[in-house]
Amino acid sequence: MKYDERTIIQQKEHNMVTPDFLKRYEGNPILSAKDIPYEAVLIFNAGICKYQGKYVMCFRNDYGLDEEEFRIKEHPVETNIGIALSDDGIHWTPGPKPVFQLADDEIIRAYDPRLTVVDGQAVMCFAVDTRHGLRGGVAATDDFEHFEIKSLSAPDNRNMVIFPEKINGKYFRLERPFPIYSRGAGEKFDIWSSDSPDLCYWGNTKLVLGGECVPFANAKIGPAAPPVKTTRGWLTTFHGVKFVERELPAWHSNWHKVYYAGLMLLDLNDPSKVIGMGRTPLIAPEAEYECKGFRGEVIFPGGMILEDSGEVKIYYGAADTVECLATANVDDLLGFCEPV
Repeated sequence: MKYDERTIIQQKEHNMVTPDFLKRYEGNPILSAKDIPYEAVLIFNAGICKYQGKYVMCFRNDYGLDEEEFRIKEHPVETNIGIALSDDGIHWTPGPKPVFQLADDEIIRAYDPRLTVVDGQAVMCFAVDTRHGLRGGVAATDDFEHFEIKSLSAPDNRNMVIFPEKINGKYFRLERPFPIYSRGAGEKFDIWSSDSPDLCYWGNTKLVLGGECVPFANAKIGPAAPPVKTTRGWLTTFHGVKFVERELPAWHSNWHKVYYAGLMLLDLNDPSKVIGMGRTPLIAPEAEYECKGFRGEVIFPGGMILEDSGEVKIYYGAADTVECLATANVDDLLGFCEPV
């Protein structure tokens, strides 16, 4: 029996399966290392937006290692952020070089970009590893060549996503702090919100969703794709992590985390309030490209596009190795969110 078949059986036993209304793109993955014209090994956790008539993807590229080197030599990993463009959101053309990279005596790398267009300006959130903690960054750009860094959070915080319009005159974002001392046992981290007048200074922090409220997670949760606006509320994905006893396929030993995609609905006027949530995963790792790779059984959404037709394109990293696409009708997604 193939690994992915065994996984599906185990997931079904616990009602951890992808709902029938969500369809994986049959050509998945839509972007992988073989498509990139410069050094690349792992292409995943991308942010996607529509900007100036194109679909724009900024993706994480981990390089400087391959599977054999990682297992044997503990080869160092380097990271940059690349770009790809598309006319249809399905077929992508990567740019000739990376577009964003941070490194100095303090900063180790920037990664996991998330894209939003607010008032006509493209905004990218990203995570930053430093020698003194994890920080969340916000940068603005008009051309995806030059980025103005607006803010870097205090450690430890990341997984930030910004809403595509201001709420009560302020920028609004979801984020995921790492409260090690109070919530660190078992990585029980939660989703919070904050707002800003200018993308630089953030405050008014509120708890949005505690991990204990997600039935399919027993560890951390965090924001995923920037929300899309519907008549019923802000629809947004999140990731939920479950520790399992069985060791999962990975390039390294002792990997025991299954990452699921979840879905929730937030109040239009006060997005710190959850008004609906899927009680089971929106996407569970089932396909072989989701179950085998750098870290098996990982689904990590980073982009969500609501088309005029009502189709929603959901972009996600799979197995921390490739970038994939799934689609669903917005009405099905709204119906999936049970009132809370």
